[in-house]
Amino acid sequence: MLSPSLIAAALWAVVATGIALGPRRFHWPAAWALIVTGVPIVGWVTYQNGPLVGLLVLAGGLSVLRWPVKYLLAALRGEGGK
Repeated sequence: MLSPSLIAAALWAVVATGIALGPRRFHWPAAWALIVTGVPIVGWVTYQNGPLVGLLVLAGGLSVLRWPVKYLLAALRGEGGK
């Protein structure tokens, strides 16, 4: 049986997929909401299921939120997000 943290992570992924299918004007505000809710979920998954499963969930979340991660990395490099 799945742990409650993995169920929460799966629900997060379903919500993220639904948001991706929605209008583009909601993508960035929804991305912030997904980040705010996703970080504690990754911590919870890591706590309940171990670091390997936590890394897999983190990789899945990063693949869903690839544009915010891309812009963050560009800003950290000083490229201005381009």
